[in-house]
Amino acid sequence: MSDTALLILRNFLLSRYDDLKYRLTRRLGSADLAGDALQDTWLRLESGQEISNVRDPLAYLLRIAVNAAYDQQRGLSRLATESELEAVMEEHPDPQPGPAETLEAKSELAALIAVIERMPLRRRQILIMVRWEHLPQREVAKKLGISLRTVEQELKKAHDYCAACIDRAEK
Repeated sequence: MSDTALLILRNFLLSRYDDLKYRLTRRLGSADLAGDALQDTWLRLESGQEISNVRDPLAYLLRIAVNAAYDQQRGLSRLATESELEAVMEEHPDPQPGPAETLEAKSELAALIAVIERMPLRRRQILIMVRWEHLPQREVAKKLGISLRTVEQELKKAHDYCAACIDRAEK
């Protein structure tokens, strides 16, 4: 593109941007699409295409913008092929657990509940209050009428007991 023609088109696009966008919005039916088309028009002008003579900058820029919008819409409306869909599914697997994972999780939960039920009552209460009910350790100590240090020790023993039982079950 000659420097003079490029300069004329750039200046015209900048100085008449609002008018161009208004005309494109009416033609395309979307202000967002019109704005995107004008941005693509600017980029196409920068691509270095050879143009020596532009008689009507308004008509020329509108034609480029309309073509850019049609290209964009054509790209959006293209349907994905089966292999493209499969590739997307492989890249982004379903985060929901399948039947096997659900069954395994239920089994692990049942085993954990059995382990917790074998704990001494106070230790079990502390573990449940801190880990499931999310109560602060100070509040648990106050509710049970014991020291904070006792809560910390019992909680550690509960964790150690659960971990040991799970390790034994996995072997």
